[in-house]
Amino acid sequence: MSTFINNAIERIRQHRMAASLLFLLVFPFLMPYETLAINILIFGLYAVGFNLLFGYTGMLSFGHAAFLGVGGYLAGIAVVHAGLPWWAAIGVGVIASCFAGLVIGYLAIRTRGIYFSMVTLALAQIVYYGFYKAERWTGGENGLRGVRVEAINLPGITIDFLNPLNKYYVILVFVALALWFVSRLLDSPFGAVIEAIRENEKRAAACGYDVARSKLLVFVLSAGICGLAGALRALHLSIVPIDSLHYLQSGQAVMMCILGGMGTFLGPFIGAAVFLYLEDVVTNVTRYWMGVVGIIFMIFVLFFPKGVWGTALDWVARWQRKLKSGDL
Repeated sequence: MSTFINNAIERIRQHRMAASLLFLLVFPFLMPYETLAINILIFGLYAVGFNLLFGYTGMLSFGHAAFLGVGGYLAGIAVVHAGLPWWAAIGVGVIASCFAGLVIGYLAIRTRGIYFSMVTLALAQIVYYGFYKAERWTGGENGLRGVRVEAINLPGITIDFLNPLNKYYVILVFVALALWFVSRLLDSPFGAVIEAIRENEKRAAACGYDVARSKLLVFVLSAGICGLAGALRALHLSIVPIDSLHYLQSGQAVMMCILGGMGTFLGPFIGAAVFLYLEDVVTNVTRYWMGVVGIIFMIFVLFFPKGVWGTALDWVARWQRKLKSGDL
């Protein structure tokens, strides 16, 4: 029995993409309602993008809401003002976020540690102010409205996008592609480089790697993934709220990443699920839900620093070591 469980765990690790996809396919049926599952799917992708920079490269950004917001706003502007189809609008949002990541990353990677975090926060607030003032295009404090996608026409079939379950699986297609890309990236030599930078930046540079270029590239890729999440959120809500760019959204990415387990593949989704599910449950009890979630977050930081998924993987690893040593 122990050998069977051990082999099953190894298969899941080897085929993490397939295991993640199978779980996400049944996920909406495990949630109280489909809209919560959609929110977890979108913010899980947002946390995955942030985790690529923070968990795997060791760069703590406090400004990733800028990319979530830029992706959402540019996708919304493409639909509302330019009249582009929804799929083209998603591409516009991702490209715009990558460009924003290139500019912000170019300026921010010149600093390290807390200075890097503060620079990203300051630059993200500049982006927030710019979109807030561009009222003609963004709607200002009221947000950009009218980002409506009622139906998706495919050859021989029309999908009602207003149906929550249909919407979940349409969004899942893009999330699955993004997860596949991240999985391939982490398994590539570049994935080993960014982890080497996280462990010891000076040693990575001494080994001949271009640390500055690698950090800028991973920053742009992280921004693009977050921008995709923002574009999907705009289509989901039919509106792009101005708080998409607020620094609190950046803080949520940090919390989701740490709750789930930074530097793990599925951890950001687990963290997003825990955070949003707690928000949904606690808000029915008290309007001070942020205080309750904050206490839970502090408990995890103090007693489970590897997060939900990271701690589970650690327990499995210890169990496997005991199994090999014959202690079980």
